Amino acid sequence: MSDSFVHLHCHTEFSMLDGAARIKDLFSGAERMGMPALAITDHGNLYGAYEFYKTSKAFDVKPIIGLEAYLTPRTGRGERKRVQFGDGTGDDVASKGAYTHMTMWAANPEGMHNLFRLSTRSSLEGFFYKPRADRELLNLYGKGLIATTGCPSGEVQTFLRLGQYDNAVAAAAEFRDIFGEGNFFVELMDHGLDIETRVRHDLLRLAKDLKLPLVATNDLHYVHADDADSHDTLLCVSSGSRKAQVDRFKFDGNGYYLKSPEEMRALFRELPEACDNTLAIAERIETVFDEGTGTYMPQFAVPEGETEDSWFRKEVEEGLHYRYPNGISDEVRDRAEFELKIITQMGFSGYFLVVADFINWAKRNGVRVGPGRGSGAGSMCAYATRITDLDPIEHGLLFERFLNPERVSMPDFDIDFDDRRRGEVITYVTEKYGKEYVAQIITYGSIKAKAAVKDSARVLDMPFAIGEQITKAMPPDVMGKGVPLSELFNEEHKRYAEGNEFRELYQSSPDVRTVVDTAKGIEGLKRQWGVHAAGVIMSRAPLIDIVPLMKREADGAIITQFDYPGCESLGLIKMDFLGLRNLTVIDDAVQGIKLNQGVDVDLETLTLDDPQTFELLQRGDTLGVFQLDGGPMRALLRSMQPDCFEDISAVGALYRPGPMGADSHNKYARRKTGREPVEPIHPDLAEALEPILGETYGLIVYQEQVMAIAQQLAGYTLGGADMLRRAMGKKKKSELDAQYEIFSGGMLERGYSKGSIQTLWDILLPFSDYAFNKAHSAAYGLVSYWTAWLKANYPVEYMAALLQSVRDDKDKSALYLAECRHMGIEVLPPDVNSSDVAFTPVGDHIRFGLGAVRNVGDKVVNAWIDERNRLGPAADFGDFLDKAPLLMCNKRVIESLIKAGAFDELGHARRALMSIFETAVDSIIDVKRNAENGQDGFDFGFDVDGDEAQGAALHAHVPEMEEWDRRTRLAFEREMLGLYVSDHPLNGLEHVLQTNSERPIVSAVAEDGFRGPTKLCGLVTSVNRRVNKAGNIWAQVVLEDLTGSIEVTVFPRVYDQVAAHLAPDTIVAVEGVVESGEDRGRMRAQNVVAPHMSAEGNVGPLALTLPAVRCTPGVVNRLKEILAQYPGAAEVHLNLRTGDQVKTFRLGDGFRVELTSALFADLKAVLGPSCVGLGAS
Repeated sequence: MSDSFVHLHCHTEFSMLDGAARIKDLFSGAERMGMPALAITDHGNLYGAYEFYKTSKAFDVKPIIGLEAYLTPRTGRGERKRVQFGDGTGDDVASKGAYTHMTMWAANPEGMHNLFRLSTRSSLEGFFYKPRADRELLNLYGKGLIATTGCPSGEVQTFLRLGQYDNAVAAAAEFRDIFGEGNFFVELMDHGLDIETRVRHDLLRLAKDLKLPLVATNDLHYVHADDADSHDTLLCVSSGSRKAQVDRFKFDGNGYYLKSPEEMRALFRELPEACDNTLAIAERIETVFDEGTGTYMPQFAVPEGETEDSWFRKEVEEGLHYRYPNGISDEVRDRAEFELKIITQMGFSGYFLVVADFINWAKRNGVRVGPGRGSGAGSMCAYATRITDLDPIEHGLLFERFLNPERVSMPDFDIDFDDRRRGEVITYVTEKYGKEYVAQIITYGSIKAKAAVKDSARVLDMPFAIGEQITKAMPPDVMGKGVPLSELFNEEHKRYAEGNEFRELYQSSPDVRTVVDTAKGIEGLKRQWGVHAAGVIMSRAPLIDIVPLMKREADGAIITQFDYPGCESLGLIKMDFLGLRNLTVIDDAVQGIKLNQGVDVDLETLTLDDPQTFELLQRGDTLGVFQLDGGPMRALLRSMQPDCFEDISAVGALYRPGPMGADSHNKYARRKTGREPVEPIHPDLAEALEPILGETYGLIVYQEQVMAIAQQLAGYTLGGADMLRRAMGKKKKSELDAQYEIFSGGMLERGYSKGSIQTLWDILLPFSDYAFNKAHSAAYGLVSYWTAWLKANYPVEYMAALLQSVRDDKDKSALYLAECRHMGIEVLPPDVNSSDVAFTPVGDHIRFGLGAVRNVGDKVVNAWIDERNRLGPAADFGDFLDKAPLLMCNKRVIESLIKAGAFDELGHARRALMSIFETAVDSIIDVKRNAENGQDGFDFGFDVDGDEAQGAALHAHVPEMEEWDRRTRLAFEREMLGLYVSDHPLNGLEHVLQTNSERPIVSAVAEDGFRGPTKLCGLVTSVNRRVNKAGNIWAQVVLEDLTGSIEVTVFPRVYDQVAAHLAPDTIVAVEGVVESGEDRGRMRAQNVVAPHMSAEGNVGPLALTLPAVRCTPGVVNRLKEILAQYPGAAEVHLNLRTGDQVKTFRLGDGFRVELTSALFADLKAVLGPSCVGLGAS
């Protein structure tokens, strides 16, 4: 026997927040030390098994797939109870009696699949804190497995620690019988722990008594000895503790790393056979995964006498007649035949049938489905079977971009569904194809650079500000990807220059250095598992026979333990069921149109040439339109003046970092509108490229254009052209050189000059990165067109649906509410008689949904709507309480509805209702409860005449009372609805905002908005004062204008100077710097001022303009009353208009006023909005 050693007990990073051994580093270390094999035994899961096997192929080290399984403490796996073997002390069963541990490995492929089944059923049927197996599962799936007595938490060792030797022997003998002679080992560890040494003697005695072989292991949790500190940091992150804490969870003892064979043999020098057995076990083990492409393609049940291929052909034929009722052209027929040949040849007919089945089920059941996305929209067969809704020939989409006959790749349809109903489609698929054949897919989240820094700062007990300071100095994420910490010091990295500030900080501050060095140790380790947002795996064989599965405890969802790349390599296929909020908006809008106007809208049959839609796009009025919502995008539309669907498709493809970096988006706009000439790529190529690049004004916008150029100018097949496109994207020199030979040879053959070939190649190469998949941009362009069409033709219904979709996002709600005002659509406050749960279109107005009122909730509203439909609307507040269900007669609910204005239409003042609602609810609540319990609510033992008197006795009288002033009313409204609805304190003060700010708040708060020094003006809606450690006051302020709100931080130095201005409902101008927050902009204030103040302390004059004929005594008296309520320093100028002449009168000093939002509102209510403004001082 050699003097080497095999580590059989290894916890990789897939033992999340416990193991810190990176798989590649493990193999690298094992190979360097000459170890012949290496095992993975993560805690209770097989997440890393395939990754481990795949990584091993690059090393001369045999992979062994194992598991440190959790076992029930001698109970059935379904029993969720704790069991103690002894006195319940720390020596007893782990986790206070929940489970014991056992190490096991798969000896052969049969054993590996048994291990998968054991792990799966442990999770599905035995979960109690951890996924647990019981004796029944061990008996069922023990064949092909080699197991041990485990670590100190194993059942055998637990009995030994408790002094129960006979029980330990009985347990070990039972396990030996389950796994078979020679397949059950006594596991020995030595980390210098008392818990190990106390039972060593008894373990050896037990091995002798039962003739069990010994095996030495090391409880490996990291790769190198100096990783111990990083591992300790990881444990602190896991338990939420700090390193300095004395009572925290940490590893006692030492040596939990990849020890060399010499170290292990020195440790077990008295028991060399324990080390020899590691090599013997490794020798016995054979690990093989059955890899394949599409091996388990889902099966579609076809009628008797049909095959999947023959049935698919019939479905396509029927679909072509549906899509082309006026006759099928030769071009369409040829394309369909070509695709059918490739699809059947590749064995994908069943896949297409399955996808078509669930999409058409969704459409039949009223679930809105997107028109397609990704390259799938290039397939005529998909269009015929209604998988996609875009004619690929009409839009110039290529099938080879989706399925390349020259390269076996899996078809991959991504399907969008109405966000709310996506789950119904997954349920349908699960029920139809069988729950054993369908599962969702796991994803693994790792510790990213910024999170590693923040975690390390907390673990090291550093001030919160240190972590913030470091992460702010790090380069921002681009497309969700940050720069790893180690790469910030790598001069070769393409974003190295962006890390200057970070590196300076690192060099200058020891604290920063400590935090960053600690963070490097945990960065990139697996942190938690999640579920793929859209992917669902469907298989033709039960999944438990292919991969390990698990159950999400929260909702019972069945999930694969391998991520998608692993599942795909093993022959499984995923479908993407995506939830798209915009489809929810579209569906709500279409239903709203039916309810409000009685019109049935069928978007699938719309022609793509509606003039009103293109006028809306040309004005850039696309706030709330899918993909075209942002400020810069709206500016691009105004510049481009789109007038056909191709422009919408192009703008989606061009508005991305690559093309924008090359200024392609602006070139397209200028060329389209004739402000820049269309220049051919090369004079020799002008004629040849015109049919391909004509629609995009000589610019390469789409990948399909790259493929068409290769096909038509260089003689490629479309399959070959797809290979060329991929090679250009990968930038691998050897592949590119080979492709250039073919490309230039093909063009030379066709008579093109060398100069033109080189020019075209040099342009194609970078553009293959930028060029976008046309199938995707056209399909998503269709959703953009639908939403723009709805906004242009049915604005009230569309905006109601849009407001409903963002009801939980107050920033977006405020933005779309302001857009409604801009469009002249009045949004009415909620009303108990006419509001629904959601925002609803009512004629030309939108009625706020009752479900959006704080403290109310959809359940309460639905109960009230049922009663309202049964009993009719409420005539007054008392009648409402009579009709309201018990669920709604809750003081908090009623108070919220009053403040939100939901009873305004009943003719009661909000203030009056607030004075009596508690008494009113108290008087009715017992009656409601009795009625619900089937008792007569009016048997009080005294006589009351008539029903009306009964009602009167129960209802508190609503007094006649003056309403709250406007400021109070709006403040309550905002408190309950999250925003101002019936009015806005800043209405009419637009000129003030404009004069005192450099940009609207929405442009600074947007994720991709303005960053840097600027000046914003708006209303202070909340002030949160805080005290720092030095005892200085600072504040967080929310500043709001008519477009949105932003959080402003006012640090102590500035706060001391501006504190007087920081009060709610005050209009202020803030100078400062806008920075990126988590997902939106926020501002750091440098100065805060109240607008209109001049050097002398006076304010600009208030200008009132109205026709002389309106200057009646009644109006004048009302004007005097209002002006008297707001005494201040501003002059009032009255402009009286007679015909074309305007006379200006300056009112006396007695009428000087303070310019407040309340004054403007009151004046507008009397004179009208256009009559009130600020004059020149």
